[in-house]
Amino acid sequence: MRHGKLGIGSALAVGAALAGTLAMAPAAGAVNPDTATLGFDCGTYGKGTATLTATQDGTAATISVSTSAVTAPIDVAANSVKSTLTLTKNGSGTATFSGSSNPAIPSGSAVSTGPLTGTVASGDSLEATSLKVVVFGITATCKATGAQDPGPFVF
Repeated sequence: MRHGKLGIGSALAVGAALAGTLAMAPAAGAVNPDTATLGFDCGTYGKGTATLTATQDGTAATISVSTSAVTAPIDVAANSVKSTLTLTKNGSGTATFSGSSNPAIPSGSAVSTGPLTGTVASGDSLEATSLKVVVFGITATCKATGAQDPGPFVF
């Protein structure tokens, strides 16, 4: 009997210790908002809106971009669009997110790119200012025409 009671007591003590450790462990960050829209002007390549979707896991963050400002002239294979998203960081600095991950894009369709990867610190406030997209060696540089809506990403 005594052995059984110690086993239960030990299990409870271990469970309580684990619960305390889990409560103290840092949780994966939550970016707010996780989706924002803004306008882009890409010069001769067009104008349109973009939807940005952000995620965070500790100091690693990703942003995916879908924009009607740039359309594929012909079918574009998956993972062949190189993109760099530049953002204002905390109102004065800059941050860049980059990558070459994209779904297959049919001719005439809006360009989607990402996830683009970058690094953030807790409390960073990021707002997109430009997007550079390279498709088939052709570079389209898009400038934001206004502020993100509903506002900057806060990590």
